[in-house]
Amino acid sequence: MDISFLRGKYTTRNLEVDQMDKSPFKQFELWFKDAMDAELCEPNAFALSTVGKDMMPSSRNVLLKTFDVDGFVFFTNYKSDKAKHIEENPQAAALFSWLELERQIKIQGKIEKIPTSQSLKYFLSRPKGSQLGAWVSHQSSVISSRSLLEQKFDEIKRKFSNNEIPFPDFWGGYVIIPTKIEFWQGGDNRLHDRFLYELQDDGSWTIKRLAP
Repeated sequence: MDISFLRGKYTTRNLEVDQMDKSPFKQFELWFKDAMDAELCEPNAFALSTVGKDMMPSSRNVLLKTFDVDGFVFFTNYKSDKAKHIEENPQAAALFSWLELERQIKIQGKIEKIPTSQSLKYFLSRPKGSQLGAWVSHQSSVISSRSLLEQKFDEIKRKFSNNEIPFPDFWGGYVIIPTKIEFWQGGDNRLHDRFLYELQDDGSWTIKRLAP
């Protein structure tokens, strides 16, 4: 199928470096608020890319749950394919695509588990169904049918029906600790605006404009 005729036109006004906050975390917060105000579907969804020892990149969408100057946190099963990749190569990239706003944000850095206490705190805040789902799904493993998955869910639901759902030790959070954060704003005639923040040895951040 030839889809070369598909073209979008970017109409947002251009960005200048003096419009960018000196802190990439503050700039991320400003753009994230814009995404929420625009009522985008799942504004906290991002594509997480990892590479394991086989050197084959893999990407999947996950949900950002917290962020601050220490990094960007999401939660998953510690026995999943992504967790195996992270154990083998603790580097990752994240891509937020808010195309309705003609914006993207790319984050690169190291990735590590967050403290168990933080994972427990978030787990307890989740709806009961999500807590049960963490116990049911052996993420990335092969299953024979959806009915088997639903059967396991019912079994776990009955098992914990009279008790609090315990925190699974195979589930928890990761934090992406960035060394580079790029902000992309669509521009007319494909002259997009790109600003790259890079972490320096002294803990400061530089900002550079990149060619589109």
